[in-house]
Amino acid sequence: MSVRIPIRLTPRGGADRIDGVRDGVLRVRVAAPPVDGAANEALVRLIAAELDVPRGAARLVSGATARTKVVEIDGVDEDAIRRRWPGLA
Repeated sequence: MSVRIPIRLTPRGGADRIDGVRDGVLRVRVAAPPVDGAANEALVRLIAAELDVPRGAARLVSGATARTKVVEIDGVDEDAIRRRWPGLA
């Protein structure tokens, strides 16, 4: 089972953190710049750590060069994600 999460990413956001959900989209900041995929890698690493899954269970499936992205995570329950981040689309 896998779950897809819509994300609005802010690179060079000062620190790696999740700012919550707004308009059904998870807002995330990472310290890494949007250069050579560094911000995307930081995003995937952060989401995997937050959901306590191996790094390989999370991957970027769309939005590699955009601020709006979709991350897919294997091995998590959709209901658990919705409880963790209420309002997620």
